[in-house]
Amino acid sequence: MRKSAFTRACARLVLPVVLALAALSAPPPSGPTAATAGAGAPGTPAPAGEDTGTPAVGRTWPVGSRPRVLRGWEPPVTAYGRGHRGVDLVAAPGTPVRAVAAGRVSFAGRVAGKGVVSVELTGTGDPPLRTTYEPVRASVAEDDEVTAGEVVGTVEPAGSHCTAPCVHWGLLRGGRYLDPLALLPPWLLRRDPPRLLPVLGVPVPG
Repeated sequence: MRKSAFTRACARLVLPVVLALAALSAPPPSGPTAATAGAGAPGTPAPAGEDTGTPAVGRTWPVGSRPRVLRGWEPPVTAYGRGHRGVDLVAAPGTPVRAVAAGRVSFAGRVAGKGVVSVELTGTGDPPLRTTYEPVRASVAEDDEVTAGEVVGTVEPAGSHCTAPCVHWGLLRGGRYLDPLALLPPWLLRRDPPRLLPVLGVPVPG
């Protein structure tokens, strides 16, 4: 009886210690925690669907009125992963390219043989949002102030990575790529519904 009582007493003292040691040696949980959930690594593209706080300051499309999108924004999983860091818009060579919002030209020149124009958008924070257009023959110079809708160049006949003539439109904040379409307000993004027009000169059946 004494031995049985002694054994039970030892078990009550030792078991909590064993459980505590097991908990300390267990691997950390693999899922997101409160400290890591929603955290994004700096310098990487913002994941699709993430609210980046991009203000809809755009007042016009870069080309045309509602150009066809050949390829949309496809953010890669990692900074060096596969993806598409911008939007490709159908645009014939010689098409005027416009600043989507007011800002300052931060670059106008050639990169790897392609003409590139970059505009820092006014009043969009620190660092400011920056739009890029390529391949574009610039008609502006660095440090020029531009207004929304002002022509900054024309689409070049060569240098496009698209299957059809296009202009690549990008958006960055610092070193982070964002979706350029987020700059456009809903009234610029939506297409007008079809309207029935009057038919003139056609006799009405009796």
